[in-house]
Order: sequence, then structure tokens, then C-alpha cells
Amino acid sequence: MSSGKIAIVVVICTMVLFYRAQSQSCPEKNGRYPVSDQCDAYIECVVGVYRVKDGEPRRQLCPDGLLFNDKASLFTYPCQYPIDVDCGSRTKTQPPIPTEDCPHQFGYYKVGDRANCGQFKNCAGGTAFVLDCPTGLAFNSATYQCDWADLVEDCDAEAYLGFKCPPQAQGLVQPVRFFRAPNDCQKYFLCVDDRPRVNFCGPEQAFNELINACDGLVNVTGCS
Repeated sequence: MSSGKIAIVVVICTMVLFYRAQSQSCPEKNGRYPVSDQCDAYIECVVGVYRVKDGEPRRQLCPDGLLFNDKASLFTYPCQYPIDVDCGSRTKTQPPIPTEDCPHQFGYYKVGDRANCGQFKNCAGGTAFVLDCPTGLAFNSATYQCDWADLVEDCDAEAYLGFKCPPQAQGLVQPVRFFRAPNDCQKYFLCVDDRPRVNFCGPEQAFNELINACDGLVNVTGCS
């Protein structure tokens, strides 16, 4: 596209945004207000900012990947992560601006497939910073936190942890069971409703299956 055509497009977009802003009024002198159909845009009415006059609205657009939180106070940055924003009927957003490593300019995203759930990336300005969850935990896209693998919808806990809970005897169902890892005395698995979680004993300790707890190494057969 030629520079002349690009300039025309920029002017048209600027005029459209200005018109849309002017079509909404400022209920109060200082405040930010949602755009009726778009979740990452908002109307800012702050006197003294951008030479805004009393009652003159200014349309703003959040960075790609962030959404406008209409419940944020005037002294808080209003563009926040999607899990913290209730868009309601404001379903539209700007087109994504992806990079080689990020689907949006900002956000947290899982790295890996259902059998590799322990990494995620923080995208900031289109640059990805890859981070690791603590051993045995999985990144939960619904909360942006590291969680038990069996609680993460898009993680196969058995494949990720390399352990499958043994079947239970009929009529003797236990909600929580413990199993020491075959090749690591400090490592053990909890089976919660027959789905595995991994945990570790501290230094100079090993998991004792007789008491289902971590114990001194000397008290655990084959682990001294």
C-alpha cells in the first residue's frame, strides 16, 4: 500500500473514532465509560488530560489482549487481563496483533500440549517471556495460576505426571490415596478421586507408606 493511501486510511480511522466518541456524552466531568458494543474500547472524560474540555469525551483503545474494566477506579489503569473483566454484552474487540511468539500483544498463554502443561508465557508488548510452574503443577488458563494438574481442563494429568492411579477394590472406594514413586523415595503421589497429584518430602526425608506421610530416611525401608 502506498504512503498516500496509508495516510488516507489513518485519517478516516481517526475521524471514525472521533465521531464515535462525540456520539457519546460524559455523564460526569471525570470518569471512564464503556463503549456499548466493544470490550477493549472506552470513553474517557478527564478534564485537563489531552486538553479535554468539560463534558468532551475522548475514545481510547486498550492495548491488544487487554480489556476495559468499567469497575476500575479512576486512579487505576483501566485496561486489564480478560479474566479480571466482565464484558457483558460488549462482545467486540479490535483485531489481534500477533507476533511470532504471541497471539496478542499482552496476555498469559499456555506453552505445550495436554501432556506438557508446566510452562506458560507472559506476552508483554508482543515479546514472550517463558516461565515454569513449580514441579508437578500445571498452568491454568482460566486463572493464570499454576494449579494441580487434575484441576486444569486442558491438561492430561496422567500423561503429564507419568503416573496412573491404580484401580480401587470394589466396595472400598477411598477419596484420597497415597503412593510412593517407584524410583524416588522423596516423591509421592496423591490420588484424589482417582486422579494423580505429585508432592515431595523435604531434605533427609522419604515418604513412608506405612503412615502415608514423610518420615526420616532411617525409618523408611530401602531409602536410607
